[in-house]
Amino acid sequence: MKFSKSSGQLLLVALIGLVVASLLSACQLVTIDYLYVAGSYSNTQGTNGAIQVFAVDSQSGAIRFAAGTDKSPFLTGGESPTALAVSSDEANLYVAIADNNTVVHFTIASDGSLTKKDSVTLAEAPTALAVNQANTFLYVVSGTTTATLSEFPIKSGTIGSATAQRPLLIPGNAGDITVPTAVAVLPNNKAVYATVYDQSSYNPGGTVTSAAHPGWVFSYDVDSAGALTAAIGNPFQAGVKPSGVAVDPTDRFVYVTDFASNQLIGYGITDNSSLSFLISGPFRTGAEPSAITVDPRGKYIYVANALDSTVSSYAIDLATGIPSTVINTSGGQLNASDTQPVALAVDPALGRYVYTANFLGNSVSGFRLNPNTGALTQTQATPYPSESKPRAIVLIPHGNHSLQTTTP
Repeated sequence: MKFSKSSGQLLLVALIGLVVASLLSACQLVTIDYLYVAGSYSNTQGTNGAIQVFAVDSQSGAIRFAAGTDKSPFLTGGESPTALAVSSDEANLYVAIADNNTVVHFTIASDGSLTKKDSVTLAEAPTALAVNQANTFLYVVSGTTTATLSEFPIKSGTIGSATAQRPLLIPGNAGDITVPTAVAVLPNNKAVYATVYDQSSYNPGGTVTSAAHPGWVFSYDVDSAGALTAAIGNPFQAGVKPSGVAVDPTDRFVYVTDFASNQLIGYGITDNSSLSFLISGPFRTGAEPSAITVDPRGKYIYVANALDSTVSSYAIDLATGIPSTVINTSGGQLNASDTQPVALAVDPALGRYVYTANFLGNSVSGFRLNPNTGALTQTQATPYPSESKPRAIVLIPHGNHSLQTTTP
């Protein structure tokens, strides 16, 4: 068979087209995580609490609406979702809703979409929640005048009736107004930590009626059946207004942010759950630190600073737990986000990206994490628009992506 010159040119063009198409297919976006953001959604029916689902691109860290969620948020009930937590098997999502005093349970589908399953109602508004690594208990701190730590059993994700409740009372000042702010569980499931501040002794612009120390972290041992026992020395002083608490993945250190003093406080864990201050602390943050997270490898700490709209980065000394400030590529200590970041999380699939929920920015900011130094640089096209007033953010790995099987 003979080909004319024009036929040969057409064949060449077709072959080039096939090569280009294959290259484009090879460069298609690869989702490594699903990112969940809780905020407010308004339509003709009014304002509702809602969760948006985004997919994280492996190469750029940019986020886009996740497939299967048709770009519509999932309504939570109520108007004010305040916190999110996911089970370690990435199958269940829990949402704390302040205005109707509930915690709502959603199941997570393979495409990231959510289905509402069940809920529990508390006596007062929930502030924060956490699921233990064994997926057997959900911990919730709640209250506006008296802080309470509640423990709920979970089975196949479903929330049961509370098995333990502990009032978080200031020693010698049990009648003071205490406000809960955060809760975290050790990865080994053996201890839970909750932070509160005493509004009777710290109340800017209001009346002060107590001379008690204002900031505290409460620590409880947890046995295999879920029984809570106060740690020796419980509670432990935690600055003026603790706002966030995080634990490292080796079960050795606890870190608390102090919103009022612009500080990060570090503790070593002794006797399974008791706390002692790390030497040379506390450590300076940006203005009004509101949330904290430790990366999945336990190498870095990230703090969201609400007032100056920044993220602080710290490297953890793996022997002592002492954090040291990480300097970014521009020579500064702080990384700019959109307006008023109030929550943040590190992607669990690669441990390469950090995201903040920006309350007044109505957005999510993204950062690329340098795994060798902990320094941050902004991701492509950040910030990303979200629903109104996002308050909480969590991520889960997508598919078979796993930090343990990924080379840094």
